[in-house]
Amino acid sequence: MARASFLKKRRGVNNHIQEGSRMVDALILAVIVLICVLTLYPMHYVFIMSISKPQDVMAMNVYLWPTGFELEAYKKIFTDSNMWRAYANSILYTASSTILILITSVLGAYPLSVPELRGRKFVVAFVLLPMYFGGGLIPTFLVMNSLHLYNNIFAIIIPASFSIWYIILTRTYFTGIPKDIRESAFIDGASDAVILFRIYLPLAKPILAVIAIYSIVSMWNNWFSAQVYLPDQALHPLQLYLKRVLVAQTVDLTKLNSADIGNAMRQMISAIQMQYSMIIFTTLPIIFTYPFFQKYFIKGVMLGSLKG
Repeated sequence: MARASFLKKRRGVNNHIQEGSRMVDALILAVIVLICVLTLYPMHYVFIMSISKPQDVMAMNVYLWPTGFELEAYKKIFTDSNMWRAYANSILYTASSTILILITSVLGAYPLSVPELRGRKFVVAFVLLPMYFGGGLIPTFLVMNSLHLYNNIFAIIIPASFSIWYIILTRTYFTGIPKDIRESAFIDGASDAVILFRIYLPLAKPILAVIAIYSIVSMWNNWFSAQVYLPDQALHPLQLYLKRVLVAQTVDLTKLNSADIGNAMRQMISAIQMQYSMIIFTTLPIIFTYPFFQKYFIKGVMLGSLKG
């Protein structure tokens, strides 16, 4: 009887703890909503600036809602052949580097996850060394120039197709797969290639999704490498084209006569709104890409944190 009473009280305590406090839940919800607002408002602000009246955009009178409705900046973007060329370049660089980095990560991680590999610890230490010590920009530029990759698209693709961090991340995931699966496959006569492509890869979808989305975001936003290695503007990616639009489209009114000031002011207003439109246009592919990887991305991040 006493034990039943104790268990009843114990259940009551557990239920009380699980239910929690409504005040705490409300506070947590308020904090989450505040974080969401602070995170989403910059993109919302850029979007409403891109579709508002150009005069209000120039005067910075847009805050929460668009004033009017204007799509002239988007029309100019869609008719800009240089922008579409840069867009195609970014897709080429991002797709090719992501595919290559997945291949190199898997092929580099699988041998390092095999316990029977001789000198495995030495190879891992040797691979980790470049993560902490790099040659720097000038030696890298000299290597690219000596390999005749300067002003060549492979100067962007090849360095981005290999990442030691992704190899280590994939290796850590592979080592978490039970050894009995691999040993059973060997007993059945499977080779390393069969084990890798038939067993390990289907199980590694979460971690590969994490690597893919990181690589896509990193390569899509990369502009510095193109600025260093690609002097030809026809090879520039979209982000470098956006940088040129944001930085170069300015007009010095003090150097113009009174007859040209009106046209220059209209050009400046149009350029300012076009900058906001370009930011939205260049961000949309990343926003639309994430939902395709969301299922595996969340799972891969959690598994990586548990197995790290």
